[in-house]
Amino acid sequence: MKEKLLKRFEEEVATLERELKMELPKEIQRARELGDLRENAEYQAAKERQTYVQARIGMLRRRMNEIALMNMEKIPHGKAGFGSTVTLLESTGQQVVYQLVMPEDADGEKGLISTSSPIGRAILNREEGDEISVTTPAGGRSFEILKLVTIHDE
Repeated sequence: MKEKLLKRFEEEVATLERELKMELPKEIQRARELGDLRENAEYQAAKERQTYVQARIGMLRRRMNEIALMNMEKIPHGKAGFGSTVTLLESTGQQVVYQLVMPEDADGEKGLISTSSPIGRAILNREEGDEISVTTPAGGRSFEILKLVTIHDE
């Protein structure tokens, strides 16, 4: 999982660097040729995009360093942690399956929740059979952990 995440970030950094070094300079040059830069929306948009791309590359590189230093052995065996997949029984009787992921990978519709989200934090360090209550922006929810597959089990 760690390697997959690093590879994905490396690919995004490569794409952004290509945009920063090849595409944006051309857009900025084209916009400069249009005249007065103070009233040139194309120029301003290209410069804003350039600033965003630089910031995103910096953030991704910092995140890659953090992930590279992550000691996977510190993730608990038999308890929910980063990379774990949990099957929960909600108090409504509905079963839901979530995988605990990094914040930038979170996608609730795909069942990928951040370890820093309210439900993600409530699941951390829990075991099969544990009951948890969570206060979410939508209100209180209660779950029982039916099944737990840790990153070590996969």
